[in-house]
Amino acid sequence: MSTPPPPPPGAVPYGYRPTAEHPNGTTILVLGILSLVVCGLLGPVAWSMGNNAVREMNANQAVEYRNRGNVTAGRVCGIIGSVLLAIQVLFFIFFFAVLASSGSS
Repeated sequence: MSTPPPPPPGAVPYGYRPTAEHPNGTTILVLGILSLVVCGLLGPVAWSMGNNAVREMNANQAVEYRNRGNVTAGRVCGIIGSVLLAIQVLFFIFFFAVLASSGSS
């Protein structure tokens, strides 16, 4: 039995997918974390950017992205930051409504 000939130089093996990092992966993660710690207004931004990045990654199946986890973590932090922001806004609306109704009587 003979062994197959070696592939020519520069040939890509079957099933090989090049790897890359999404250019906004770190930005999304940082914005998501900052939305939890510093400023809740960054939550919707991280959530939106994360959705766009995941959509781009899913559309380009020819490349395997190494930082999909960072994008997902930033997106989830953005979702949590957005929910916390909505709760804060509702609390302040309720608080000022009660304050206004008690002050007028």
